[in-house]
Amino acid sequence: MTQAETGYEQRARAQAERLRQAGHATILAIESSCDETAAAVVRDGREVVSSVIASQIPLHAMYGGVVPEIASRKHVESVDPVVDEALRQAGIVLADVDALAVTYGPGLVGALLIGVSAAKALAYAADKPLVPVNHIEGHVSANYVAHPELTPPFVCLVASGGHSHIVRVEDYGVYTLLGQTMDDAAGEAFDKAARVLGLPYPGGPLLDKLSREGDPTALPLPHVKTPGRYDYSFSGLKTALINAVHKLRQSGRDVPAADIAASFQHAAVELLSEKAVLAATETGATTLALAGGVASNTGLRAAMEDKCRAAGLRLVMPPPILCTDNAAMIGSAAFYRLMRGEIAGLELNAEPSMRLV
Repeated sequence: MTQAETGYEQRARAQAERLRQAGHATILAIESSCDETAAAVVRDGREVVSSVIASQIPLHAMYGGVVPEIASRKHVESVDPVVDEALRQAGIVLADVDALAVTYGPGLVGALLIGVSAAKALAYAADKPLVPVNHIEGHVSANYVAHPELTPPFVCLVASGGHSHIVRVEDYGVYTLLGQTMDDAAGEAFDKAARVLGLPYPGGPLLDKLSREGDPTALPLPHVKTPGRYDYSFSGLKTALINAVHKLRQSGRDVPAADIAASFQHAAVELLSEKAVLAATETGATTLALAGGVASNTGLRAAMEDKCRAAGLRLVMPPPILCTDNAAMIGSAAFYRLMRGEIAGLELNAEPSMRLV
């Protein structure tokens, strides 16, 4: 480490301590874990001053999914303009922010490295503290932005393309794992089911839309049991759908795509919502939160509302724009990390396989 780097980190620690004592901070956050390049300015972990997202969906659609190398190259092109636009919309310049924040895992390693490199460069140039954030924690923290009155403890279902967890949020940044998927994540299962039905990328939202036109009882699908009371398994559900579609096609019959989509969605959201509500009630929680990309699924949101109402639980959910990958949720999570003095040095690296707990 050079003398200049040592000097920066000493100043960053001193600034972070001043911010912690003041209890306030305006944070510029960067998110680049997959195929969205995002930046946001967030004040005190709750107020989104600006939020900008550059999606790569049209770029990857022709391949039927995210191509990591293409995603990384697009992040290189997008990160500076997205950061500039977030600052412009907030009406500030880089010198006005108190700290930088960045997602450093989990995610695609190349994509993460672009965001991490950009955030380190900006933090060093502006002489500001740098806060590393776990992407999954960001999804949980989207609820703090959507519901400023929300405070721990509560139980949260995190359902996304790569993760399906039920966690108890003990405090800011402190989690207990209650349950998780044993195989496919929920979003992954939705995407695979959509692909079988011939829906283009991104399949999950399109399957959700198609399901509204079908009969959820048309195709009997298994209610999957797992050894862990709050664990999930979507592999068998996905396989049952694939086998049903193959049998229809092999016998020359039409595939009723809307009915199959509705049946799959019903089975998946029942599984997700039942176990989340069970975990919340049996652990004594009064509030259940929903987070992650699958949290924007209309069927899941409706099922969670019905089951939480019946169980006497308060349900909190972010709006759909905060369910998908964004930097506002990263800025929120970063604020509470900063308030505990948790900052990174310039040696910060991407951790593509990191866990929440």
